[in-house]
Amino acid sequence: MSQPSTPTTTTSAMSATSAPPVLYLSHGAPPLADDARWTAELAAWSADLPRPEQILMVSAHWEAAPVSVSSTSGAPLVYDFWGFPQKYYEVTYDAPAAPELARQVASALGGSVHQDQDRGLDHGAYVPLVEMYPEADIPVLQLSMPTLDPRELFALGQRLAPLRDTGTMIVGSGFTTHNLRWFSPDADTPPPAASREFDHWAAESVAAGDVDALLDFERVAPAARLAHPRTEHWAPLFVALGAASASGASVAAPSTVDGFWHSLSKRSWTFA
Repeated sequence: MSQPSTPTTTTSAMSATSAPPVLYLSHGAPPLADDARWTAELAAWSADLPRPEQILMVSAHWEAAPVSVSSTSGAPLVYDFWGFPQKYYEVTYDAPAAPELARQVASALGGSVHQDQDRGLDHGAYVPLVEMYPEADIPVLQLSMPTLDPRELFALGQRLAPLRDTGTMIVGSGFTTHNLRWFSPDADTPPPAASREFDHWAAESVAAGDVDALLDFERVAPAARLAHPRTEHWAPLFVALGAASASGASVAAPSTVDGFWHSLSKRSWTFA
């Protein structure tokens, strides 16, 4: 399959191999911290990655138009969940502010970026970062999704791609399948067939670098509407794909993390 056209923005002299990779990760819920296997997988993943200068997070849990960036003045974390034990509301992640990254994002997007100084990192951002970079010593900024349209998000990722040449790791944080009706209190319960089918299709499509199919997932993927009754948890993948493919490079990638968590697919990828 052909990939959508690449952007006209030129990159800096830094070579593609020295730029941080782009990630798509399945971020889990606050109890991720209690899952020894998953936390170990995230820690091992980050240990194998080059250390970024800064991180730009695109989480399923922040939809806002026009496109916005989070606080650079120390807003508290957003505990955007309810009904959990108190300990999950006491988690902290005091990563350095990223005002320079906010300026770089605005420049990459032509200056049309809203700065929300009251918006801290939500759980789609800080929950995985606590496991991957527990020292909280890398500046982090969060970017909103102004739409759920796959092609518009892909184009947004393409425009953000030059940030990689400044040492920025772009991370899309969602969930490869996200139908909460499937959530099983027993972690050992086999996932339903629809969750397995979509997960298998996603793994094959990314391994083949089939951007066209991924962008058209609602029409071509098996069980797409069951796997994503609403598509916000799959949408960050499109930003990651755009950022990874902006130079014309293939986005074909093996899975970095696979398997299921309480019947939901936690499949994740590193795009070089």
